[in-house]
Amino acid sequence: MAFRSREMMKKFVKKIGGEKNLAPALKDQLKKSMPDSKIVMGRAHRGIFAGKHIRFGNRVSEQGGNKSRRSWKPNVQQKRLFSYILDRHIRVKVTTHALRCIDKAGGIDEYLLKTPYHKMDTEMGLFWKTKIEKMYEELGEMQVVFFSPEDEANLEEQFKELNIEKKTARREARRRIYGSTSQEEPTKEGPDAGEDGDTHTDLHEPLVANA
Repeated sequence: MAFRSREMMKKFVKKIGGEKNLAPALKDQLKKSMPDSKIVMGRAHRGIFAGKHIRFGNRVSEQGGNKSRRSWKPNVQQKRLFSYILDRHIRVKVTTHALRCIDKAGGIDEYLLKTPYHKMDTEMGLFWKTKIEKMYEELGEMQVVFFSPEDEANLEEQFKELNIEKKTARREARRRIYGSTSQEEPTKEGPDAGEDGDTHTDLHEPLVANA
């Protein structure tokens, strides 16, 4: 077991109160689940790096062949990945290699489910893996109910009526808030209507009567 795996195992055993509260079979299973990578970046704990971490080497000059130490850091990007089980986007820092692995697996959920525990070398990856596995397990225990075509049609009609009621309620609320007084009365055909169907009264008649 690598140094980092031993340290993580010590922290876990300390949290549960010592090795006395840990069964031997469970202890062996935990050891297998611990990541086997030796070097992990500090910021890798806050993202999914898929095994890509900082590397060290030499910078060699072209003329004299002089060597100077240097490091290569992974290409880390901040992305919003959609999770179907959570039904929302997850904002996470990932490497370009991890993005290719996620695309190949078919999504962030599939990548976390297919990747074994000992290859998830970051704490954030382990956290999301356990969370999504638990949610899929709960989803598998749920009962599925199928509706007949008639019931589906009735549900669609009820949803349409509900949407119409919501729209009318919103319209009335807007009228009350903004106090819209632009309510035009519909035109009615009557004896006072003109040739074009207008209901405008003659404004000169009361003036003549007063005169």
